[in-house]
Amino acid sequence: MAKTYNVVTYGCQMNVHDSERISGLLEQAGYVRMGTGDEHPDVLVFNTCAVRENADNRLYGNLGHLRPVKTRKPGMQIAVGGCLAQKDRGEIVRKAPWVDVVFGTHNIGSLPVLLERARHNAAAEVEILESLDVFPSTLPTRRESTYAGWVSISVGCNNTCTFCIVPALRGKEKDRRPGDILAEVRALVDTGVLEVTLLGQNVNSYGVEFGDRYAFGKLLRATGEIDGLERVRFTSPHPKDFTDDVIAAMAETPNVCHSLHMPLQSGSDAVLRAMRRSYRSERYLGIIDRVRAAMPDAAITTDIIVGFPGETEADFQATLDVVRAARFSSAFTFQYSKRPGTPAATMDGQLPKQVVQERYERLIACVEEITWAENRKLVGQTVEVLVAVGEGRKDERTGRMSGRARDGRLVHFDVGSLAGQVRPGDIVHTTVTYAAPHHLNADGEPVSHRRTRAGDAAEAGRVPRTPGVLLGLPAVGPPAELPAPTAGCAAH
Repeated sequence: MAKTYNVVTYGCQMNVHDSERISGLLEQAGYVRMGTGDEHPDVLVFNTCAVRENADNRLYGNLGHLRPVKTRKPGMQIAVGGCLAQKDRGEIVRKAPWVDVVFGTHNIGSLPVLLERARHNAAAEVEILESLDVFPSTLPTRRESTYAGWVSISVGCNNTCTFCIVPALRGKEKDRRPGDILAEVRALVDTGVLEVTLLGQNVNSYGVEFGDRYAFGKLLRATGEIDGLERVRFTSPHPKDFTDDVIAAMAETPNVCHSLHMPLQSGSDAVLRAMRRSYRSERYLGIIDRVRAAMPDAAITTDIIVGFPGETEADFQATLDVVRAARFSSAFTFQYSKRPGTPAATMDGQLPKQVVQERYERLIACVEEITWAENRKLVGQTVEVLVAVGEGRKDERTGRMSGRARDGRLVHFDVGSLAGQVRPGDIVHTTVTYAAPHHLNADGEPVSHRRTRAGDAAEAGRVPRTPGVLLGLPAVGPPAELPAPTAGCAAH
């Protein structure tokens, strides 16, 4: 019988997409995804994050629980990859000697060989590369969604934020050629995918390797030329690299969604300076003003860190001031987590836990007051929803389905007379009847329902698999030309 596998993912969208590649590699090597009724797979892969301390704790806690499982099932293999593996390396095997394979962020493609080698040698295999072996998009991918796909446009980061360990683990930025990116997007659309999210540690610095600071705006416009692609998103941009041509591309390219995730981190200029974030609150709010001038319906989300070393009450109040001015539709909020290997870990002024917790609770209250007010403005409006899987944890109990509006907001909707006809991947227009801080409800009869090829694939149980678009690392020489931008008004 074929060996089974499962992948457990911690962290960001980059990790989620890397896990799709891990699944694709294992299936190409003959493994099959663990069934829902199975207790433990033959191979269990942890794809880890190292940005926050609780990710470390979760991994080692889970590894501890697996020790007796390995004893009962000696043929089972455990592999640990991702950012924490890149950071901790052989320390993982020292802490958990029942782990079979440790691999880093730069050599995902080695996993099947490492598993076989560990099995043959009956010893742990640890392989960590210091630089990218092949661009990850050359690897086979088992996509998790029939309707939405991740597409990496770059890997790595050239910034030096003092709280962030990612550049040390992912390396310097490597950009893909625009023609290669568009080829992968077309391949996804050919399988029925309606929405793509362009991924990078800093997407709007895309083009730095081949010397075109306007490359990202051109790439957004080029996606508008792809027939069948209905939604384009991207994450995450850096305010220091955000240029007006990107705003124009968002506003003028009909399939680019009017949603923007732009990390703030802090509203205090002093803290931003200590974080080595090369923008200030005035510039940040200026970008938001220009985005909303071009796209009044834009929904803007952000990341905020509370309790950075040296943060004063005045600094924290400055963050609350920016939150109130920016009117975010959602915010991912974090308590500062000391990460060994980052400059911030050794800074003076580390704050007591109780101070950070109290500020964090005030920030959450402020954010939710604003997001609730912003969501209430949509009550009575009709929104377009791409029906999703797993977005509504209470859907089975409430009889609703869920999905994302074009602006990225989560919508739970009643299917009404369409019960049994709406599939994940279909498009529904529905009218908002209720707003909460983190979601919208639409409890009336849907205005319309459009069946899609993505919905057909979901109904048939087909999972998109891309073999790898044979891209390689960026080549030497001038970049491929993008299509000329077209003028026009936003269609949404």
